Amino acid sequence: MKKTITWILIADGAQARVLENTGPGKGLAQVKGLDWSIEPLQAQDIVTDRPGRSFSSAGPGRSAMEPKTDPVEHRETEFVKSVAATLDAKLQEGAFDRLVVVAAPIALGDLRKAMTPNVQKAVMAEINKDLTNLPTAQLPQHLEGVLAA
Repeated sequence: MKKTITWILIADGAQARVLENTGPGKGLAQVKGLDWSIEPLQAQDIVTDRPGRSFSSAGPGRSAMEPKTDPVEHRETEFVKSVAATLDAKLQEGAFDRLVVVAAPIALGDLRKAMTPNVQKAVMAEINKDLTNLPTAQLPQHLEGVLAA
């Protein structure tokens, strides 16, 4: 009988990693090559140019234009989309059977939107917590009841 491989995605908007559990008592192991991070930047670090100017709709004045999207939010959404795309590719390769998603609230919402239906079917649990900065050894206590580690 084939063993069931469970992956645990630990993520927020700027970093993510995948751990693997191959059964009860096996613990968690980092999956090689599946850890990502982008430098956490603030809006002023991303948008260094002054905002554009436009004519006012009433009168001769001009005013600065606000960007249509928050650059930090957009950058984090794109990061989460790339993580979700990698998970989809790995699921199609048969690298894992089940997925536990542990993510910060905003990242969890973005992940839900970005995941393909196949990956969504593989999700056995979601935990709405940011555990990205915890060492691997401390994670099992946060996964009790979800995973037989």
